[in-house]
Amino acid sequence: MAGARGPRRPGAIPIAVLCAMTVAGLYGCSSKDEEPPPAPSPTTPPAVSPPAATGRSPFTGLPAEPAPVLAVKIDNVQAARPATGLGTADLVYVEQVEGGVTRLLAVYSDHLPDRVGPVRSARESDIALLRPFGRPALAYSGAQSALNPLLRAAPLHLVSEGSDPAAFLRSGSRPAPHNLYVLPARALAAAPDATDARDIGFRFGSAPADGTPVNSTSVRFPAARYTFTWSAPDEAWRVAMDGRTATSTDTGPLTPETVVIQYVTVRPSAFHDRFGSVSPYTETVGSGKALVLRDGRSHEARWNRASAGSRVAYTTPDGTPLNFARGQVWVVLAPR
Repeated sequence: MAGARGPRRPGAIPIAVLCAMTVAGLYGCSSKDEEPPPAPSPTTPPAVSPPAATGRSPFTGLPAEPAPVLAVKIDNVQAARPATGLGTADLVYVEQVEGGVTRLLAVYSDHLPDRVGPVRSARESDIALLRPFGRPALAYSGAQSALNPLLRAAPLHLVSEGSDPAAFLRSGSRPAPHNLYVLPARALAAAPDATDARDIGFRFGSAPADGTPVNSTSVRFPAARYTFTWSAPDEAWRVAMDGRTATSTDTGPLTPETVVIQYVTVRPSAFHDRFGSVSPYTETVGSGKALVLRDGRSHEARWNRASAGSRVAYTTPDGTPLNFARGQVWVVLAPR
């Protein structure tokens, strides 16, 4: 089965996650170069047994010990590829940024690679997106000055090159700004009380009885395209970005076991990048349609999240909780 994610981490080293608090009380991040969640909403599928309490990761469904969460904002334009450490992530989010391109938010807990990157700046959307994780650590390259107060007010352990230089290094093989890498163990040392992995709403188990056999599925952003192709030998989906196989320098081709294409509203935010381009805001609170890819099939789904602190629920159209395959999960936050 695909998804050898690297050696299990020897102990619980805290991690630094994400973003900032918006005026409306949500949490998110923006760009320059860039408490525990409340009880689940009534629409959240009941947990027969919370994943963390059963010795399994709430992010992958695989055996895991409690460990803190580190989120890393990763650059993925052409000049930044291939990434490093991405194949070891438990969970990867794909978000739209300025110019219609995308960046990745990779979440780590059970397994930590030696380094991750290239690291880039956070966005406002990241704050609300990470709210269900509690108080994780966020490794990022910085943010525009107007966003910094919101980031500092958010329940996040912020780890940046400016605040914790020992947790980062610059590669001589790439030009700036695509050459900044974080050292996860050091990032976690800078955030000793980061929250352990917790239930964010994912459910794992057998697939629904129906589903449509599918070889590949593509998702288009204004200036980026992702294709997920089923690989029976890997028992996973091979990722392509803009028509080319996506890889990680340390683990090879990227092969998530589950891909969630979550259709969301992407609107202008109150922030912009250093060139004056308005930063998109991806709304992850609310509800809408989704497509879940697992085991070579696609499943029509619905997503629902009542508030920034609520877990997200993925269900079949009739409201039945929709299980993911155990292993790495990608959530593509695709424009409606």
